[in-house]
Amino acid sequence: MTNPTATASAQHRPYVLFALGFRPFYLLAAGLAAAWIPLWVMVWHGHFTIPSGFSAVGWHTHEMLFGFTSAVLVGFLLTAIPNWTGRPTATGLKLAGLAALWVAGRVVMLAGAGLPWQVVAAVDTAFLPLAAASMLPPLVATRNRRNIAFPFVLIFLALANLTLHLDAAGIAPLGAEATRAVLAALLVILVIMGGRVIPFFTKNRLPVAGADRSERLDTLATAATALAAVLSVLAPLTPASGVAALASASLLVARALPWKPWATRSVPMLWVLHAGHAWIAVALFLRAALDLGLDLPVSTPDHAFTIGGIGVLTLGMMARTARGHTGRPLEATRLMTAAFTIINLAALVRVFGPIAAPEFQAPVIGLSGLLWATAFVLFLVECVPVLLGPRVDGRPG
Repeated sequence: MTNPTATASAQHRPYVLFALGFRPFYLLAAGLAAAWIPLWVMVWHGHFTIPSGFSAVGWHTHEMLFGFTSAVLVGFLLTAIPNWTGRPTATGLKLAGLAALWVAGRVVMLAGAGLPWQVVAAVDTAFLPLAAASMLPPLVATRNRRNIAFPFVLIFLALANLTLHLDAAGIAPLGAEATRAVLAALLVILVIMGGRVIPFFTKNRLPVAGADRSERLDTLATAATALAAVLSVLAPLTPASGVAALASASLLVARALPWKPWATRSVPMLWVLHAGHAWIAVALFLRAALDLGLDLPVSTPDHAFTIGGIGVLTLGMMARTARGHTGRPLEATRLMTAAFTIINLAALVRVFGPIAAPEFQAPVIGLSGLLWATAFVLFLVECVPVLLGPRVDGRPG
């Protein structure tokens, strides 16, 4: 007698990589994170030169925002929108095409110095608008107003990406402004999404802890963060920006208290998300300190946000999605728990190392890069079989 579960698994196995958006894009994002940061550390130390049309720092910034972060964001949204709407997003050949376009963008950004800048820009900037176009139909068809903004955020990010290419070509010197705008947009996105999912996941997993969500605090924290984000672009390094960042950080801490983050210390799949949210508050406190005149390395708040906020939150969500959407229990193995710990150490070293020991900046940056790469290598070791294999319950997806 034929086993229906085994039959379903066999039917979906050849196409499983492109069955849902998280599968290819989490693999690509983790692979990029594990490879590109060590490459960047070698470039920063002068051991290697990247034949890109961007400056070395410009390439590093671009690839972390429009390579790594964009892949995670698109993979998450392509997976979440079917849950929100009950309708599919890109799968199969369409999803494979999006993944191939993302890879092509990384190739031209890595070795595009010999190509016309217009070709590099066209290949690299096409990914986000096409991804947005694949997300709009289910959201529009179901009138999902709560999430309809996300595809337009991707289009905004694509315009910022184009601005970076124009800046690198010497046409529009707005690269710094575009980078700040991207970081500001990502800050607001993570604060909104964190406020939705972190208390929800905590309450479901630990009902006896009494975790709850304050609508008032959440609204105030989100509004303050939006203001701080706008001022970080329009009035950077000013008292106004500093006060807004301080208010936002304080409100993020206040809104997290009802979530009972201390109750999650024995549940890695939860504490990693609370840690990522805490890093966003730390980044804003550091932004306030810098803007209000404290002598800090200029990049300190940005690294607290990108390594701590983006890196920690995305690694936690990637691990959770990979297990949950393949029918596995939402529990972290020892390997993933180690990865969660190591990426937080990477953030601690990169953010506070140059402050505590500025004379050791070079080895500190190298150590942080090694820790970051190690965390994502562990994710790949754990999740490559998961992402390339069928769901354990035999269902499609």
